[in-house]
Amino acid sequence: MSDSIEIISWNVNGIRAVANKEALKWIDERNTDILCLQEIKAQKEQIPDNLFEKEFTEVVINSGERKGYSGTATFSMLKSDYTSPCNDIDTKHEGRIIETHYGDIVLFNVYFPNGQKDEERLAYKMKFYDDFLAYCEKLKDEGKSIIVCGDVNTAHREIDLKNPKANAKTSGFLPIEREWIDKFLDHGYIDTFRYVHGDKEDAYSWWSYRSNARVKNVGWRIDYFFISEDLAENLEDAFILDYIEGSDHCPVGIKIVF
Repeated sequence: MSDSIEIISWNVNGIRAVANKEALKWIDERNTDILCLQEIKAQKEQIPDNLFEKEFTEVVINSGERKGYSGTATFSMLKSDYTSPCNDIDTKHEGRIIETHYGDIVLFNVYFPNGQKDEERLAYKMKFYDDFLAYCEKLKDEGKSIIVCGDVNTAHREIDLKNPKANAKTSGFLPIEREWIDKFLDHGYIDTFRYVHGDKEDAYSWWSYRSNARVKNVGWRIDYFFISEDLAENLEDAFILDYIEGSDHCPVGIKIVF
């Protein structure tokens, strides 16, 4: 493959709610090749068939065992060689990962855990992070190139959220969470948005529903596309579609040559 493709990632915070709002109809107006959704909160049979008119070649759903919670979905115009729910990483079977292989490129659609509930949940989040990195490194050692997209549930740097000092002790901006992103990048991965846009400020992908946060752009950038360094020359663009509503997150995307 040597075509430029568009991949979009969006935490929809409930795929049925998004369908009711007709908030995914914009996909029909874009040449999106792969659409990765997180937090679908639905079993496969509950996913509406009126999300968009576009007919994707392949649809992979990974629903959480607990109904109405978590879950991921990958819609692709490309036929994959292999798919997996990565249950060795997602040990609680919450439907958090879809792994798809396209030749030597492996795409991960991931809804990383939120650590705000309690210390136990934060510990699970950190183990999930470490297990995920180890798995990516194993694939790289096998000669695979890696693309990771989804809701990482951590803002990396102070520039990635509006109020860093006020959130310094909040899960999502704790030193141990931020250090894991440092470690991930140090292992040879690229934060595509920063790679393309440098230190662009006020670029966020999530806003609290409280206090009119989205209108005021009091947000966090917690949705990412990471790529392994060997794909850097293939990257054409990285972007945030902050004008698209329907969730407390907005879509993020890349254009990359496969």
